[in-house]
Amino acid sequence: MAGSSYTSRPSGARRTTTRRSTQSRKPAGRRRPGSSRRKKKSRRKKGWNAARWWPALVVAAAVLVGLAWDTEKKGAPGVPGQCTIAGLSMTLTAEQVANAATIAAVGRDRGLPERAVVIALATAQQESRLRNLDYGDRDSLGLFQQRPSSGWGTPAEVQDPIYAAGKFYDHLVEVPGWETGRLTDVAQRVQRSAFPEAYEQWGEMAEKLAAAQVSELPDQITCVPDEAP
Repeated sequence: MAGSSYTSRPSGARRTTTRRSTQSRKPAGRRRPGSSRRKKKSRRKKGWNAARWWPALVVAAAVLVGLAWDTEKKGAPGVPGQCTIAGLSMTLTAEQVANAATIAAVGRDRGLPERAVVIALATAQQESRLRNLDYGDRDSLGLFQQRPSSGWGTPAEVQDPIYAAGKFYDHLVEVPGWETGRLTDVAQRVQRSAFPEAYEQWGEMAEKLAAAQVSELPDQITCVPDEAP
């Protein structure tokens, strides 16, 4: 057999075997070349661990769903605020507060109850975030995203906050039971939105904003000037 040799001896003598020289043996470190390198690489490489990343995936999905829902509701994105409203956690810009004041003033001038103002504010908050937009879905414009092509007025008229609020109230008072009806149902009868349930979420906000507009108590609406650039 390769690697062994035999030496002849007299009869009865013990046979000896000459083993392979130690110099011919493979060094211990070269028996399995690259084995230690593969071990290190296997320790560094980790497979996909769904359990480890699941919380982050849930948060990311929630953010994406929230953005998609806000887009579907046709609401404009929120904007930074400089005004605080008594009892309201969210802040508004001076522009938003001014538009809310106009909507409330038009309602009061018509002798309408505070309920009408609440519905109008919730509707404008959903449609434009209380901003007088010069764009919208198709030809929708202004605070209430009224469409000239649907007979709400000319583009210039529906972008006039006083005119737009007046037209909203004109349609509101024609809705049977609007004084006691569910806010989102009444608003939907006026607006005919593709997402009728969207108005309800702004009910509490509109109530506090309307109450602050008519309150005689001090500091119900507090605004600070914009910081200089």
